[in-house]
Amino acid sequence: MPKLWEVTKLVRSKNAGPFVLTFDIMFDDPEVYTRVRDSGVLNKGLVARLYRQPEEDVLFFNCDKALAIKFSIPRPVFSGDLEDSDTFGGQQYGPLLDIEVPGGP
Repeated sequence: MPKLWEVTKLVRSKNAGPFVLTFDIMFDDPEVYTRVRDSGVLNKGLVARLYRQPEEDVLFFNCDKALAIKFSIPRPVFSGDLEDSDTFGGQQYGPLLDIEVPGGP
């Protein structure tokens, strides 16, 4: 099976305010998006485990018209805090890239 980075157009993370991180997994092929979405590989439980969050704190959305899967989680420390190592949240998507998904050509 291919890895997520191989079948997507863009995988990114960013701040959604100082206390929340949001993630976008975007596809440019509707068939690949549908296969990945319908497989259930990407889900709240996986996100909770990867980012060490309670599952009830994960907001998870399938955005069919945008061919995107999106989720948001609380930041471990708020943006700009002395312990914050990624002020803009742009480096948090890394754990997603090597997830195996059923979306190859």
